[in-house]
Amino acid sequence: MDFDPIAEARENWTQAGWGEVADGMVAVTSVMRAHQILLARVEAALRPFDLSFSRFELLRLLAFSRQGSLPITKASDRLQVHVTSVTHAIRRLEEGGLVRRVPHPTDGRTTLVEITDLGRKTVGDATETLNREVFGNVGMSDDEMTGLVGAIQSLRKHNGDF
Repeated sequence: MDFDPIAEARENWTQAGWGEVADGMVAVTSVMRAHQILLARVEAALRPFDLSFSRFELLRLLAFSRQGSLPITKASDRLQVHVTSVTHAIRRLEEGGLVRRVPHPTDGRTTLVEITDLGRKTVGDATETLNREVFGNVGMSDDEMTGLVGAIQSLRKHNGDF
């Protein structure tokens, strides 16, 4: 395209009499479009590993943990998603032999999710791919990324994310 559709939307918003909220519409629409762009890049990088980003995040969290395992509820909290979403991700990762559920050694009411050796290898390879294909070249300068992260952190804090 030889024009920015979001800039055109701003003009349309203003002409419709909503100029006082046009910047907010542009901000939200821009973040949503950026999400689509980055998610498509991440999904393409993870496709050879048969991982979604949510399953990758769970594997990476487990690989970073001291014991290679966490209670399912703690994984849910750390990933900031509902326990049902984590349970669904666990089910898919179990099918691939990347994690297993094990009983907690001291709390019979708690189930741990534990990364397997195959899971460690897979998440290691997937991380190298993401670092090379996505994280190492987001498409912004270092200063732009720092500004973006700061702005999004402000938005998250204002909306009670932490």
